[in-house]
Amino acid sequence: MVPIELFRRVAESVPAYAAFLKEQGVDPRAVREFGDVPLTTKDNYVRRHPLAALCRDGVVGDMIAVSSGSSGEPAFWVRSTADEKVIGERFAEVFRAFGAAERRTLAVVCFSLGTWVGGLFTIACVRQLADQGFPVTVVAPGNNKGEILRVLPVLAPQFEQVVLLGYPPFLKDVIDTPGVPWASYNVKIVTAGEVFSEEWRALVAERAGIADPLTGTASLYGTADAGVLGNETPLSIEIRRFLAARPDAAKELFGASRLPTLVQYDPDVRFFEEHEGTLLFTGDNGIPLVRYHIADEGGLISHKGMLGYLARFGFRPATQGPESPFVYVFGRSLFVVSYYGANVFPENVTVGLEQPGVSASVTGKFVLAAPEGAKGIELTVELAQGTVGTPELAERVSASVLQALKRLNSEFSHYVPEDRQAPVVTLRPYGDPEHFPPGVKHRYVR
Repeated sequence: MVPIELFRRVAESVPAYAAFLKEQGVDPRAVREFGDVPLTTKDNYVRRHPLAALCRDGVVGDMIAVSSGSSGEPAFWVRSTADEKVIGERFAEVFRAFGAAERRTLAVVCFSLGTWVGGLFTIACVRQLADQGFPVTVVAPGNNKGEILRVLPVLAPQFEQVVLLGYPPFLKDVIDTPGVPWASYNVKIVTAGEVFSEEWRALVAERAGIADPLTGTASLYGTADAGVLGNETPLSIEIRRFLAARPDAAKELFGASRLPTLVQYDPDVRFFEEHEGTLLFTGDNGIPLVRYHIADEGGLISHKGMLGYLARFGFRPATQGPESPFVYVFGRSLFVVSYYGANVFPENVTVGLEQPGVSASVTGKFVLAAPEGAKGIELTVELAQGTVGTPELAERVSASVLQALKRLNSEFSHYVPEDRQAPVVTLRPYGDPEHFPPGVKHRYVR
């Protein structure tokens, strides 16, 4: 992609963008450097114009999706088959790593179905793979656990492997169901929507019978605004696993005490920029977006720069991967708790819940809070199905999370008084309707 050329095409063909540039006092014919193009956001651009005006030639495309509304009111996004064809390559890269170009594969879409962006878009992209010759068949029970467990025993034995696609906490909940012969299904998993730890990957891979997480798991970096922007590769996973074991190296590279999602992307399809520690992207979608500030915290690393950095630690990845750049994504800062001036991130807590001493007793879902006057960060944790909460288990959970916080978060270790560091843990039953209602996207911070 040559972003300045896309900028000029959008300025000529998208009514809302032409109006936006006029408001900003920008003559598109006079722009020579892409860095001189003003930033667009959901508030200063998308929400200020009718849907049709945001589309090429003022014509709405063939499908509308709705954002999750996790940071405010829902937004509407136009999709087209042309968008899906471009983004389908991200799915193709993942499925090739799974060996799905040669093996009869059942793709089970476990994302929410309906107006929300994830499920129907995933179905369309996976069906594209079949059109390209992948021996892939898709079934879409959505985020209905009962339906997933009803169709799998019938369909899975008829295929060489099964790919589950869904949000990380939901897939873990499905995989944790007792009595399902996951190993016999030759499972692979594709996630999106949340950052997870390498401890989570290892735990879920073990429970699902996945022998090699590098070629059996993958995360997608996707947004309602523009579909899938990047994807994990075996190379990026191997690098992330190394950095997870070296918090010092990870903090130096990413500038934070938490491990971001690390994916590779195609700069010819999505053009990324860094802006004050956050990400901008440019892409030709159903609603074309130019220098769009999505507000995800993260940054960019070239392929050569990444391998050069790792070589300083004597690490040379054994996995061969595409020579494409990396983007790392933390997510948005509103999902954080401040305690004694230390930022406590859900990613830090997750690692503590996935340790061997407690992982079998909890689902991994939790709610984090730090009300004024608290004697420790307040941590409400969902128990695994059939597990009874006890004071002794609560103490073990607190100790495990504290150990993870002290190892991963230097701010927490130095800012929080020692007698206030141990989390105050409350254990709630599986599916607790107040804190962990089933079937909805979970919020980790209140």
